[in-house]
Amino acid sequence: MNPPNRSRRRRPRRRALILLMVLLLLAGGAYGAWNWLGGGKDEETTRLTAKVSRGDIENLVTATGTLQPRSYVDVGAQISGQVMAIPVEVGSQVEEGQLLAEIDPTVYLARVDASRAQLRYQRAQLQDREAQLALARITHTRQRNLYAEDATTLESLQTAEAGLKSAQAQIEMLKAQIEQTESSLRADEANLEYSRILAPMAGTVVSITARQGQTLNANQQAPIILRIAELSTMTVQTEVSEADISRLQPGMAVYFTTLGGGERRWYGSLERIEPTPTVTNNVVLYNALFNVPNPRHFLMTQMTAQVFFIESAARDTLLVPMSALTLTGPAAGRTGRPEGREGPPGMREARSGSGNEEPPVVRARRGLVKVLKDDGRIEERVVEIGVSNRVQAQVLSGLEEDETVVLAGRAATSSSATARQAGNDRIPGLGGPTGMGPGLR
Repeated sequence: MNPPNRSRRRRPRRRALILLMVLLLLAGGAYGAWNWLGGGKDEETTRLTAKVSRGDIENLVTATGTLQPRSYVDVGAQISGQVMAIPVEVGSQVEEGQLLAEIDPTVYLARVDASRAQLRYQRAQLQDREAQLALARITHTRQRNLYAEDATTLESLQTAEAGLKSAQAQIEMLKAQIEQTESSLRADEANLEYSRILAPMAGTVVSITARQGQTLNANQQAPIILRIAELSTMTVQTEVSEADISRLQPGMAVYFTTLGGGERRWYGSLERIEPTPTVTNNVVLYNALFNVPNPRHFLMTQMTAQVFFIESAARDTLLVPMSALTLTGPAAGRTGRPEGREGPPGMREARSGSGNEEPPVVRARRGLVKVLKDDGRIEERVVEIGVSNRVQAQVLSGLEEDETVVLAGRAATSSSATARQAGNDRIPGLGGPTGMGPGLR
């Protein structure tokens, strides 16, 4: 009888132990869910905040560009013939007037010799005609004197007059022939000179399309032999979308980076915007061009540039995240002028002489921020902002450095809602929906 009694006594204990474990599991799950839903956290630990910092801000228009030499020339052949020599290579530095290529001059030298011989022959004929003209004048004078004394006939006098006029005409004809031959000789000599192709400008040989021994035919189209470019100044041709082109103005500061240049920036100023767009895949793009000095030839042809046009900028100013702002409209009678518009030293040098040194005026705007005080209270405050982009905004007034602001994205608590309502009551016209206002340019 003892074993059944023991088993009966153990069953209530097992049930109590199982029930206790189930209760513990339920309590733990409830506590975890309560903490996950935020019930166990203080309001301050769930609030997203940020510090008012000091730094630089830029409102940029970004685009992609391609580097090209500011000035270059395609050197071609003006005569046909076989290329005898090309004494330069790609990358060679050449001076104006330096020999670049030589075409076989045999045919053109023969033409020059033939024209010179023809010219000498015609000049000799001219001397003979001039002697005959002198004789014709003497004969005409003699016949006229004899006719006056009735010593000759009228027919002889007329014959002498005709001979004089014929000799004069022969002289004029030979002079015209000599002029024609001299003109042909100049053309032949020019073609002979064209067999030596000289550099029309100083620069760098960036490409060679002809080869030694190649026969060139210039009768229909001038063949290109090589290209010379002046690489000390490069032009950046940037394609800007039609949505952003209205934000650009000639003279505004711009900088760009290259794929292999790391963090290095190249500064310049926008020179012109071409009015005729290019349409690629139904996308309208306008060309914006500016020059940049390249004294050490770090920049090369066809490099890709990531271009940043600085619409407005401020240096060493107070900054607040845009997510902490609720924009309400422009500040009455208040404009902000960006600070440090020239940027780094290279930018100031690039903008010299651009004719647009005055930085643009930025219209100040008014907004609301929630400031977290040291005692945990939330104070809603009116601020004025200047330059802004999608991430940050310049604080002109209303905030101090290192103050803590509350970021958007959390539900408003009763205390913050009360503070907002109190702020709206104190400042007329600032009521209405909260959240992010319209973005600033």
